[in-house]
Amino acid sequence: MKRFTALIAQLEMSNKTNDKIAALVRYFEEAEDLDKPYVIAMFTGKRPRRPVSTSLIKEWATELSGVPAWLFAESYHSVGDLSETIALILPPPGRTTDLPLHQWIRALGDLNGQSDEVKKKFITDAWDSLDMQERFVFNKLISGNFRIGVSNKMLVNALAKQSHTESNKIMHSIMGKWKPDEISYQDLIGGAHVDTDRSWPYPFCLAYALDNEPESLGDVKDWQAEWKWDGIRGQIVKRGGELFIWSRGEELVTDQFPELHFLADELEDGTVLDGEILSVKDGKVQSFSVLQQRLNRKTISKGQLANAPVAFYGYDLLELKGMDQRGETLAIRRKQLTEVIKTIKTEGIVVISPTIEVGSWEALALLRADSRSNNSEGLMLKKLDSLYHSGRKRGDWWKWKINPYTVDTVMIYAQKGSGRRANFFTDYTFAVRDGDQLITIAKAYSGLSDQEIKEVDAFVKKNAIEKFGPVRTVKPELVFEIAFEGIAESKRHKAGLALRFPRIARWRKDKKAAEINTLEDLKQLLHSTL
Repeated sequence: MKRFTALIAQLEMSNKTNDKIAALVRYFEEAEDLDKPYVIAMFTGKRPRRPVSTSLIKEWATELSGVPAWLFAESYHSVGDLSETIALILPPPGRTTDLPLHQWIRALGDLNGQSDEVKKKFITDAWDSLDMQERFVFNKLISGNFRIGVSNKMLVNALAKQSHTESNKIMHSIMGKWKPDEISYQDLIGGAHVDTDRSWPYPFCLAYALDNEPESLGDVKDWQAEWKWDGIRGQIVKRGGELFIWSRGEELVTDQFPELHFLADELEDGTVLDGEILSVKDGKVQSFSVLQQRLNRKTISKGQLANAPVAFYGYDLLELKGMDQRGETLAIRRKQLTEVIKTIKTEGIVVISPTIEVGSWEALALLRADSRSNNSEGLMLKKLDSLYHSGRKRGDWWKWKINPYTVDTVMIYAQKGSGRRANFFTDYTFAVRDGDQLITIAKAYSGLSDQEIKEVDAFVKKNAIEKFGPVRTVKPELVFEIAFEGIAESKRHKAGLALRFPRIARWRKDKKAAEINTLEDLKQLLHSTL
């Protein structure tokens, strides 16, 4: 536990990737083998069931500390992180312990199903044996929420360096289903479990955003251009007579898309397809907002099946007759994909994502400009001789997206951030005009420089009008241009509209609040996209 606490502190204090990788390598060199799978699980988002509710944790912490509820709430709003707030207010520990990390996690798991009295005794005893930093980590173990800036790629690079194993193999191994209490560190890193789980997906090959003119890529004929669809990137896996559908987020989503289940009968065993799950009606790709009706639902109604039917647009072939095809060129894999899709008897549900044939980059740019007409986000550019890499490899695949929509808004609410931003107001709510009123349209917290964040923070502290818990109402004076990828009707929002991926494009210091866009402007934009 002490070693893991030290690792978390090192990771939080550094902004440099190489320093974080070095800290991870040292940890996996020195930590107990039984601890290591749990750490990998936490850093890859495999969260166990939370054993104790947040309300009980708060209650026990205030009871032990003698801090009244109102002061705890104020402290929490100031600190910005519940685990840290509790660690700070608790009295000094009465003893110490050297219990290893894996035993702490297993003990927390054993609390599920126990009475509140049993849970309280374990939690309070634990607090009494841990110092402040260890309590912070312990509280994070309860919630499972480790936001420490360690990406999957960073973790894989550290594991590869420590174990002298190929990063591709490790990436494949840590994806999908495995349990830290059922696998050793060596077996996990070595991929001993991969062949035993027939559902296993491959790590996705990803693209960089194109940051130069496309002419810099050379001859357009050396590249495959296709639409960049706005759906759910997924892999369809058929092995051992069973069908599995994985999202890019490593979620098994087979049950959410019954329209694709026929592939269990029509795909040959040992086939893995990479592509996009889209809502397609009458042969036309629908917007992502339509597909959203189908996501994260335990049951799919007949109405949802009728209103948002799905199809799979195939991009790539990763496995054929049980053989890994990722080492073949894109040109070869594309031909194989075409042949596989031809064998599917049910038509119109699994199709190959069309390529775009042009003679020049100028002609391709004209098509890209009209991407929204078919509900795509722009173009994908893939080198015909590229292999299917794990993650991103600069130079092989590029995403050439169209420019986002933008709207001028005014900030009306602000809230403090978390982690390193806990002392600054960095989460903002923006509004547009609706007659004489301001109506909220989006929340955003990214897009400003550190200096701009400090300026906005000072404005909020000086111009706060009202306070609702952690939220401050501010004078509607600061104008920001908000960029977003799409717009849709929404019954859950007061404006009746929802923006897709809103973020701050720039601070419009040259504009006054009277000049911002109106709700009617956004409604007209919505109608123009339908």
